[in-house]
Amino acid sequence: MRSFFYRGRFIFIPLAAAAFLSLAGFVVMSLWNALMPVIFHLGVITFWQAIGIFILSKILFGFGKGGHRGGGPWINRRHRMDEHLKNMTPEEREKFKEKLQRCGHGRWGERHNWDNFAPEAEKAE
Repeated sequence: MRSFFYRGRFIFIPLAAAAFLSLAGFVVMSLWNALMPVIFHLGVITFWQAIGIFILSKILFGFGKGGHRGGGPWINRRHRMDEHLKNMTPEEREKFKEKLQRCGHGRWGERHNWDNFAPEAEKAE
């Protein structure tokens, strides 16, 4: 079974994409034609118009990466910021803290304890 997918992936992947696009177009067309004319008094659409709406919605609203499971992109940014602050020297940390306060982000320091980002040797002192 694996050899079929491995060898035939150049045929299988485009066919699978076309099948998915056709299914999505049929679902969009069916839902539109069942709901929109009744609710908003709009006209019915064709299959190709439904595919166009589907592609346009994907372009405008993104192709998705599984939603916001695990906190989304903000968790990753916070983790990277925490790692960056842990690797700073005390002087760099003070300069960064001053920059945050100057540009109006002084409240960040109130929500986060700056000592959490100090290296273990400094915490012991």
